[in-house]
Amino acid sequence: MHTFYPASEPFEDGFANGEELTPAEEAAAKEASESKGVVKFGWIKGVLVRCMLNIWGVMLFIRMTWIVGQAGIAYSCIIVVMATVVTTITGCSTSAIATNGFVRGGGAYYLISRSLGPEFGGSIGLIFAFANAVAVAMYVVGFAETVVELLIVRGNSGALMLDEINDVRIIGTITVILLLGVSVAGMEWEAKAQIFLLFILVTAIFNYFIGTFIPVESKEKFGFFSYDAGILADNFGPDFRGETFFSVFSIFFPAATGILAGANISGDLADPQMAIPKGTLLAILITGLVYIGVAISAGACIVRDATGMESNVTLSGLNCTDAACKFGYDFTSCRPVEGGKSACKFGLYNDFQVMSVVSGFGPLITAGIFSATLSSALASLVSAPKVFQALCKDNIYPGIAVFGKGYGKNNEPLRGYFLTFGIALAFILIAELNIIAPIISNFFLASYALINFSVFHASLANSPGWRPSFKYYNMWVSLAGAILCCVVMFIINWWAALLTNVIVLSLYIYVSYKKPGEPDWTVRHKCGVGCSDGVVSSRPQCLVMTGAPNSRPALLHLVHAFTKNVGLMLCGHVRASSRRPNFKELNSDMLRYQRWLLNNSSKAFYTPVVAEDLRQGTQYLLQAAGLGRLRPNTLVLGFKNDWRIGDIKDVETYINLMHDAFDFQYGVVILRLREGLDISHIQGQDDSSAMRDVVVSVDMSKDSDGDSSKPSSKATSVQNSPAVQKDEDEDGKAHTRPLLKKEKRSPTLPLNVADQRLLDASQQFQQKQGKGTIDVWWLFDDGGLTLLIPYLIANKKKWKDCKIRVFIGGKINRIDHDRRAMATLLSKFRIDFSDITVLGDINTKPKSEGLTEFAQMIEPYKLKEDDMEQEAAEKLKSEEPWRITDNELELYRAKSNRQIRLNELLKEHSSTANLIVIPGESQTMSWSSTEPRSQHTPPVTFIHEAH
Repeated sequence: MHTFYPASEPFEDGFANGEELTPAEEAAAKEASESKGVVKFGWIKGVLVRCMLNIWGVMLFIRMTWIVGQAGIAYSCIIVVMATVVTTITGCSTSAIATNGFVRGGGAYYLISRSLGPEFGGSIGLIFAFANAVAVAMYVVGFAETVVELLIVRGNSGALMLDEINDVRIIGTITVILLLGVSVAGMEWEAKAQIFLLFILVTAIFNYFIGTFIPVESKEKFGFFSYDAGILADNFGPDFRGETFFSVFSIFFPAATGILAGANISGDLADPQMAIPKGTLLAILITGLVYIGVAISAGACIVRDATGMESNVTLSGLNCTDAACKFGYDFTSCRPVEGGKSACKFGLYNDFQVMSVVSGFGPLITAGIFSATLSSALASLVSAPKVFQALCKDNIYPGIAVFGKGYGKNNEPLRGYFLTFGIALAFILIAELNIIAPIISNFFLASYALINFSVFHASLANSPGWRPSFKYYNMWVSLAGAILCCVVMFIINWWAALLTNVIVLSLYIYVSYKKPGEPDWTVRHKCGVGCSDGVVSSRPQCLVMTGAPNSRPALLHLVHAFTKNVGLMLCGHVRASSRRPNFKELNSDMLRYQRWLLNNSSKAFYTPVVAEDLRQGTQYLLQAAGLGRLRPNTLVLGFKNDWRIGDIKDVETYINLMHDAFDFQYGVVILRLREGLDISHIQGQDDSSAMRDVVVSVDMSKDSDGDSSKPSSKATSVQNSPAVQKDEDEDGKAHTRPLLKKEKRSPTLPLNVADQRLLDASQQFQQKQGKGTIDVWWLFDDGGLTLLIPYLIANKKKWKDCKIRVFIGGKINRIDHDRRAMATLLSKFRIDFSDITVLGDINTKPKSEGLTEFAQMIEPYKLKEDDMEQEAAEKLKSEEPWRITDNELELYRAKSNRQIRLNELLKEHSSTANLIVIPGESQTMSWSSTEPRSQHTPPVTFIHEAH
């Protein structure tokens, strides 16, 4: 629970003393040893290059000019911007998810499944892997068709091997086999091939732009006249011929996909959290600018229609209105009339290869087309097996686990490569992908929609595990992006969109009902936010032992600060009784206390229980409290201030409560205030408007011993732990009177100084905290709860002005090193902090006054075996096992000295803190170490992770 990383044992001496590796160093060392020899890519080679190659597809060279001819410059730019908006929103959402903790291999599947659960993740993972496999065929066929067209142009059909369709199949098969060889050779070879292809592609783009500035007379008959204001004005508006704005948009949009090419190989990235946001968003920006640049340049220097013949040269001044007229050309003769087919063979409308005409060196554009198709095919051939491998490892669907096996140091999914090859080859042999292409686009869009929805869902749920380091996202923008993706799906092809949704829904239903796999990480999705079984991003669900809810408001308000609206809080109340309980009275109290909680805006459930004693009642609550699968995972107690003057058996019971909580896999939180917690003895503190009750004093014959029903008149001994209200025994003798009694409200009496201070302290967490600090003394790795609770509190409105300061132990000669290691760890877990203090003097001997005070504190509890016979000493020890022997005192002297020293440091560094958070010392959470550490300090919270 609440685990930021696997919990390790505390340091041997209780602190990070500088000799051992810090948690950050241990994690780095482990990662380094595991990744030795593994090829990992940076953000440029791993993400930027792949995304740019995937986005710059065939559309850039053979469809962009046609889009300008149809839609005009203005609408073409709008189309590009619309597509870029969708991909940018999705890119930001992808970046947010990728920076929210450690990202493993699996790309889009991993991101969605860990955010929305296995149902959505499994369905999207399967269709996304399949779409990438079919995309390989689509790109390879595009390459093969270009080759066949060149053969026809060069050899006048004599260069064909068989016919056009069969030549596409033959060339496509040879091409995909070569691509498979490059992929199987390893990611390093594939990355080198991608760099080479990008170089050719960028060279082709520059070649085009350079060509637009070089007017060549021989190219004018093809409609190219270099930049001219008249041509730009002619082409600025739309001239749709058999198309509409949205049909043109649907043809262009697949060119904007490919933004997940880098995320799909997340397992092969050296630092996915940095690489994915940086590379993806920069690729979207660069490719978007290039698309707009091509649209504007093509519209400014190429006319829509041209014949390609010198005979169209005309004399200036005749009836010619085209922009080409001033250059001496009249192309109106071949224009279509009233929706007919154009007789022109060149220009923006008619020549898909017009960029080759414009470019400085035509063959480079052909090379660019080859580069765009092959690079996109290669990226898809790598992405599909990687995504499918992650899906297989999670065992979501039966019968596919065999493809999850990895080979070599890079864990290459060779079986997945051959499966992808088989699917691609099957579609290549069809050699006709006009029907399949829109389905592929819809599969990609479905993935984008769910990625955006994942971010919206995680932000809306306000899970503590959702704290991405990438801050440039907005939950409502992500929701708009998800809706946009769905709209675009139906714009592109409505029946393909319906088919995609049916497939996603079918796979979702299958995983929901069949549940063939049961990965550990799925538990938190099945039981909702805060499930106690979740390990990824669960939040503290608290069982707070308040007794009567209005008797310990400070305890209630502090827990409410980090559970309000996002977590569960139960107010536990043990009513100790050896007689048959009065269930009618119990039910009445339950209703009244629950009404009090509601009227005080405390989102909590009052949970009373009747038991023989406090420990038994707490055990009942630890086992049975909760709402279905939503159960508490953290026990919250008040510090037992009266442990010196109370019955020692009550102290023993109190300590055993913590051991019981650990046995039930609960974390434990203890709050200590100097003034105390229990205000039940102060008359008039209950809400009369809600309950019409008054708190009456109890029998003063005995001081408080820790039970909430026995409030003492002494303010110094009222800070107790869980509340227990004793009823009458069977003999009718009342040990205490009821805490709340129905009667007319008595006038409020003036309070003494101690009670006034207690009352003020009890309200301190309800008020808005001014500028201050929450000091976290992270003395050892406790599993993360010590960091999680301050993070949750600091995010609340009342605490937003408080900064988190972290204190760690270390050596003087390693202070800078330890500070950097801790800062790296906190950044990795996305915990904002204002300062890190490394205490180099934490192991110094404490001052003599502290040692004297500690000696006086434990004096009444020493066995003093030297002053009695051995037999008597052994008998006393067996009867009172809490007695401290001289051997035990000597054995734990060093440890006790460190606790005393820690108290000195707390008073030195955190005397003005709004709240101090300290991890529990060892798994037993020794009482002797808790007391000396927190004496005379601001509010202190001791936290111990479940073990």
